[in-house]
Amino acid sequence: MSRPPLAEEIAGAADTGKRPGLWRNRDFNLLWTGQSLSDLGGAMVDLALPLLVLQQTGSPTRAGVVGTAGLVTTLVCRLPAGVLADRFDRRRLMIVCDALRIAVYALLGWAVLTGAARLPVILAVVIAGAAATAVFSTAEHASVRSLVRPDQLASAVARNEARTYGVSLAGPPLGGLLFGLGRFLPFLGNALSFLVSLAAVCWIRRPLQEPRKEVAAPIGASTAEGLRFLLGHPFLRALLAIAAPLNMAFTGMIFAMTLALRRAGVAPVLVGLAGAIFALGGLLGAFAAPALQRRLRLPVLITLLCWATAALMAVSTLLSGSVLAAVPLAAAVFLGPTANATLFAHQAAVTPDHLQGRVVSGVLLAAGSAAALAPVLAGALLAHWSPGPAMLVFPALVVVAAVTATVSKGIRTMSDRT
Repeated sequence: MSRPPLAEEIAGAADTGKRPGLWRNRDFNLLWTGQSLSDLGGAMVDLALPLLVLQQTGSPTRAGVVGTAGLVTTLVCRLPAGVLADRFDRRRLMIVCDALRIAVYALLGWAVLTGAARLPVILAVVIAGAAATAVFSTAEHASVRSLVRPDQLASAVARNEARTYGVSLAGPPLGGLLFGLGRFLPFLGNALSFLVSLAAVCWIRRPLQEPRKEVAAPIGASTAEGLRFLLGHPFLRALLAIAAPLNMAFTGMIFAMTLALRRAGVAPVLVGLAGAIFALGGLLGAFAAPALQRRLRLPVLITLLCWATAALMAVSTLLSGSVLAAVPLAAAVFLGPTANATLFAHQAAVTPDHLQGRVVSGVLLAAGSAAALAPVLAGALLAHWSPGPAMLVFPALVVVAAVTATVSKGIRTMSDRT
């Protein structure tokens, strides 16, 4: 009987007494590289889309509607995406999503070039692209477990975190540059990035899921099965209780700090510098995550990170209105990738493969919904209070996560071997 490629890699490593590192994992690196480029294209478009709508309509409200449409579509599609990722072949699903994203963003680039990019066209492209991205990203998260060894899961998640923060640093400036050279260029560039992603997925040799032995249940029953497992597992319940307030707190703090800096009369270039400091803190934290994970037991690591984040955010509120407030917040962001890598690697380890998509989609839905509410909450707080007291709500949310990490049986019983 022939062995799957991952088994062959492990067996070959055992013969030589060495275990190949993640950087030598061909299939994971293909997926990671393809997604790095497609995420970069997405970050360019995130900047270019509101600029395009503003230039065409002069309406900030309409630009906001476009952004909200994409966000709402992503949230609505999360749970169905999990069902699809567990029901169908994940590779084919990702290929279909990339093909759709290539088509719609190439169409938008052509429409911008020819002057036909009216608001209905832009909205249709944003909604279709967001739906495809929700399905693709869920299938990608669910597939990582099939591409790496169990001892590499945390490092793989940390690599994905580094990708996210690196893209947030490079994408907006590149998108602005391309938009200045030609309004259609960011959208054409995004379509080309999805073409690279499609090629990378096609070149992956390993299966992205275990063989399915049972007949798939109806969609409603399948969704309910995933939610029952998610809410019934002690660690996964704790993950929900930690991820949602942490995501809301980080999104809210960064949004509130941006508004506070502008209210204090800080120059836009310095506000942009503060944003770059946040992203740089996350990028450096992603590189440091494996070293931090090796030095502390997982329950201690998660608890310490949550309490440290709450303290750093509290210090940041004392400096609100000054660019210096970005420094403790960047230190808090520095700790984020380690927490995410640890929590999501353990999630991948404790969740059966046939439930990966539904569990991942449930966690992402909870975290994404909380983050989506954060700007509204931050705006309402700043409308009634000065920045310092208003922003204290967000470190208080992290205290909720820290208490959960401290008392939760699901966290205390985490194994250092995922």
